[in-house]
Amino acid sequence: MPQLSVISEVFPLAQVFKISRGARTEAHVVKVTLTDGEHTGYGECVPYARYDETVEGVIADIKAQEDALSRGMTRKELQDAMKAGAARNAVDCAYWDLEAKRYGRRAWELAECDAPEGLVTAETLSIDTPDKMREAARKIAHAPLLKVKLNGENVLESVRAVREGAPKARIIVDANEAWSIELLADIGAELDALGVEMIEQPLPAGQDDGLITIDCPVLLCADESVHTIADIPRLANLYDMINIKLDKTGGLTGALELAEAATKAGLQLMTGCMVGTSLAMAPAMIIGAKSRIVDLDGPIWMAKDREHGLTFDNGVMGLPDRALWG
Repeated sequence: MPQLSVISEVFPLAQVFKISRGARTEAHVVKVTLTDGEHTGYGECVPYARYDETVEGVIADIKAQEDALSRGMTRKELQDAMKAGAARNAVDCAYWDLEAKRYGRRAWELAECDAPEGLVTAETLSIDTPDKMREAARKIAHAPLLKVKLNGENVLESVRAVREGAPKARIIVDANEAWSIELLADIGAELDALGVEMIEQPLPAGQDDGLITIDCPVLLCADESVHTIADIPRLANLYDMINIKLDKTGGLTGALELAEAATKAGLQLMTGCMVGTSLAMAPAMIIGAKSRIVDLDGPIWMAKDREHGLTFDNGVMGLPDRALWG
């Protein structure tokens, strides 16, 4: 029966990460270890205040499952025992890793999915002045895909600056709920002219029903509005795409279910992440192999990643080392 241990860790970032809701200089993560005495599985989650999560609360939720785990609770039973969110994500991914090691197979093989080879991840530009964002874009202009964080100020100026700094890159933008429907209606065509491929969560979650009236030439992607398959019926008429994050779905198991349901509903897929280490990105890569857009650049923001961390070569992610996960 698997034995559980859980710890919190802090990883300093190489530079300030700023979005519409604030800035951070560190990544606060929770790491779960499951061992059966012979094999050991690992999982990582990032508690997120936007969803009323704290490191302490997530650790408490995980520890509350310790007895059930020691009695042999299965990964399937875990889905009912814990709600979707960061805590279940760490345990679920540790289960997948443990199972992969027990059976001597890669996790994507157990999931009956394609190997996540050659994934191109977005590289993120955090909010700054247009001039500074132009310079930041120039430094990573070689990257094939850039994600531009925005708030409600200087939107077009910032995107124009990034386009000037990286004229050949694909561009997606992320408003993190900071826009109004009027702003979206006003600037959609201009963003399209600037080559923006997708707009992520322009309106606040729960206040996005008005999107049904918008004829935006740029793909619209739900992020904060989507967590589990229960959200799909409402969102299918509002968005073109959803952003699947394992910290929202409660792990790889829930993410696979969400990907299937979204695809059946005609929604395209994006795979995203919180600001975490390679241990959090590795299981998400399995969903990334199903996605049009991949945004798993969390480790690039780390001043120092975990041992056996993922490799990034001009935006292309290498397969995770078995010593890391899966």
